[in-house]
Amino acid sequence: MATPIEMPSSAVLETPGPAPLSRAEVAAVLVMSFASLLLELSLTRIFSVVLFYHFAFLAISIALLGLGAGGVFAHVRKAWLEQWTLPVLGTWIAAANALLLLGVLELDLHLAVSLDTTWANFLRLTAVYLASSLPFFLTGTFFSVLFARRGHDIPRLYAADLAGGAAACLAVVPLLNFLGGPNTVLSASGASAIAAIVWSPGGKLKKIAWAVFAAFALLIAANYSGRLIDIVYAKGMRRDKPWVLFARWNALSRVEVDDQGGAKAIVIDADASTYIMNTDPYHWGPEWHRHLMQAPPAVANVLRPHGTYAIIGPGGGVDVLRALANGSPSVTGIEINPIIVNDIMRGRWAEWSYYLYDRPEVHIHVADGRSWVRASHERYDVVQMTLVDTWASTAAGALALSENSLYTTQAFREYFEHLNPEGMLAITRWEFAAPHEALRVVSLAMEALGQLGVGAKELPQHFIVISDGALDVNGRAVAVLAKKSAFTAAEQDAVAEHLRDNPNLVLLYSPQPALASTLPPGAAPFGDLLKSGDPARFARNYDFNVSAVSDDSPFFFFTTKPAALLKGTADHGMGWKNSIGLVVLGMVLVIAACSVLAFLVLPLLLSGGAAASHGGRRMLFFIAIGLGYILAEIAFIQRLVLFLGHPTYALTVVIFLMLLASGAGSLLSRRWPAMPARIVKPIAFTVVVLGLYVWILPPVLASLVGIPFAAKLCICTAVIGPPAFAMGMPFPSGLRALAGGGAFESGVEWAWSVNAGATVLGSVLAIVVAIEFGLSATLACAAGSYAGAAALAPLLIRRIPDSPRRH
Repeated sequence: MATPIEMPSSAVLETPGPAPLSRAEVAAVLVMSFASLLLELSLTRIFSVVLFYHFAFLAISIALLGLGAGGVFAHVRKAWLEQWTLPVLGTWIAAANALLLLGVLELDLHLAVSLDTTWANFLRLTAVYLASSLPFFLTGTFFSVLFARRGHDIPRLYAADLAGGAAACLAVVPLLNFLGGPNTVLSASGASAIAAIVWSPGGKLKKIAWAVFAAFALLIAANYSGRLIDIVYAKGMRRDKPWVLFARWNALSRVEVDDQGGAKAIVIDADASTYIMNTDPYHWGPEWHRHLMQAPPAVANVLRPHGTYAIIGPGGGVDVLRALANGSPSVTGIEINPIIVNDIMRGRWAEWSYYLYDRPEVHIHVADGRSWVRASHERYDVVQMTLVDTWASTAAGALALSENSLYTTQAFREYFEHLNPEGMLAITRWEFAAPHEALRVVSLAMEALGQLGVGAKELPQHFIVISDGALDVNGRAVAVLAKKSAFTAAEQDAVAEHLRDNPNLVLLYSPQPALASTLPPGAAPFGDLLKSGDPARFARNYDFNVSAVSDDSPFFFFTTKPAALLKGTADHGMGWKNSIGLVVLGMVLVIAACSVLAFLVLPLLLSGGAAASHGGRRMLFFIAIGLGYILAEIAFIQRLVLFLGHPTYALTVVIFLMLLASGAGSLLSRRWPAMPARIVKPIAFTVVVLGLYVWILPPVLASLVGIPFAAKLCICTAVIGPPAFAMGMPFPSGLRALAGGGAFESGVEWAWSVNAGATVLGSVLAIVVAIEFGLSATLACAAGSYAGAAALAPLLIRRIPDSPRRH
């Protein structure tokens, strides 16, 4: 089972130590667990900034690998570790971990990892992967030793472990908001130092522990502004440059304001950017008018100059400014990041932007765009998204945890449903020599309009597509206008006139036959797609996968077909950044597989032949429950991204609930009498519940997305709690069954090793399944894994020893 710090190694079997577990030791376990999970969660935020978002889920597999390797090391070097008492060992490991975290943080912030597929970049990524796992390795080592020596206090150890992990889940968001990413990692160091203080028996060790804590407390205070420790390299490029005027972290992203030749640009996670507008919308002058009206999104303002607008992701306000300047009486902006709204546009750069977000005609809401639109009862003339990307989102699971649900068929249908009868969508995406992003936008709009009753033959009359120049490998902004009703002749004439006034704009599709004959060569796929009337059929014969995506598989940016990657024929222009996720997943899968083999499997094989003593079929049980747990966890996280509004909230809530409920199940399983059938019953319950969730969870969550956030948390508890409670029982029960006879003692470490290895690899495989088959398939695979575990359980059963009763 893949709870963050669940380490029941040979401790379950060893002779109980004579001394009871003190309250101070329980507190130290809680703090160490808090520090470890806080590090795991904060690394997802760090990695999504310094690396590309595809890498952010490394934190989960890194933590699992480190904890697993630590348990194996504790088994292999058991005799060597026995020379130290628990207080001494706990003090040194906790203090060393505190210092090690600083080194890991510095390495992660300074190492220039890019998207290159070179060996040098692969080695840098490997260095990040292995170095970041070292703190988890130390924690895993100590917890294994602790559990081994305090076997009679396993229930209290579990409780402290779970309480620490739960506290970290609750603390990570406020810490990221208040202190920022690097200081949150340093807070984990401080927590490790506190654990060292609690563990230390006194004397010189106590002074060392206090000194380490004091040093980190001062460092956090000194680095509150982020001037001492912050991003150096991000996305392979240096970011500690003098043109950075402002930088701040929160749980959603790291936001900069850069001086770019006099202009001010908001840069999100060192990747996505948006310029702050610096003119009065009602007196913007000819230069601003020329510049802004030459952009493709301006066509929506030409067609609806006095319309009402809903703008998702307004950023620095370019779409807001353009709407007001053209005569819109009401502009609603939905911006997810409070730093952009409150600290920048309404704060330090309010005067620079001419108080754009404080004008009475502008209504700004800090919320997730999709969730806000779905809950709104308003109708608009234009719903607009201009280059709203998720490259900069928080992530904990590669594409499956960082893609949002703005670009899905269900989302587009909701946008259409919030338009007036003559309203339109205006979606702008980057497009390349071989169209795929904007082309997929057209597919999504076609599917949504078809669901709303527009026939395939009428669909071509509902679209206009315009770019800001001829398509090339470096990318061009392309605006897709999808109207709820057919474009009129007058509207098509207005677009044609605007194009004559702005010759930089290029028409890629229009329903007007006279204009269609003058389209450039790169425009052909748009007309072919619309005339086909079937995006799925068109995509099968097209070089890119431009079929419509759904909430079950929200991978809008993944358009490169796997066959193209294997043949080496994939696009290597700027669009490569969007499709390289599969290559990255492959790289990480190789690193994870090699790491599991080197640090988990081989040490056990070489230490005493556990594999020869215990049939591989028994170990398959622990592999099955490890895979099932991580598959379900990742599926739950992605399912709740839309429901809760952001990946950070989904990650925190799911891990918190699964940790708490699974731990409670683990504790209950130790009180069971020696009845073999007890292993199968919770597994069967898990299979049934997860199987039902495959069918009922998507519509239930969709129907409740507009309820208050507190009510959503209650729904999450009701959904995740029961299966997670049952999922916490098979692992400890399986260990006790395996340990029914003394000859099977060493098999516990072997079982724990293969379980940890399964969760490490499963964290990557879950993403592959989600990309290829969808999130429902991922959850179905989790149910299948547990079904396999139920079939394998009888191989384990000899006798489940009763837990000793406490008097």
